[in-house]
Amino acid sequence: MNTKMYVGNLPFSATSDDINSLFSEYGGVTDVFLPIDRDSGRPRGFAFVTMDSSNAMDAAIRGLNSKEYGGRNLSVNEARPKEERPSGGYAGKSGGRGGYGGGGGRDRY
Repeated sequence: MNTKMYVGNLPFSATSDDINSLFSEYGGVTDVFLPIDRDSGRPRGFAFVTMDSSNAMDAAIRGLNSKEYGGRNLSVNEARPKEERPSGGYAGKSGGRGGYGGGGGRDRY
């Protein structure tokens, strides 16, 4: 039973307490995760909110998706599981073409 939602298009001024207050109108909120930008120290404009039941989650989605909050229209939907990503920076992205010199006989520049 998934009860976690993705909440997008949040105003950058929103705090975890603000989000908790907003969603608690629809049921019990068990967790609010508000990612912070490393460089600016500001919230990144989205959050993950976990409710105490699927009924509460459904009610929050119906009640808050596309609703105006802090001058912005929220995007609220059920969170999808995190996709597996390959570890390491650029693993698998070179496509086997070699370095800068190998263009297969073509001049690229």
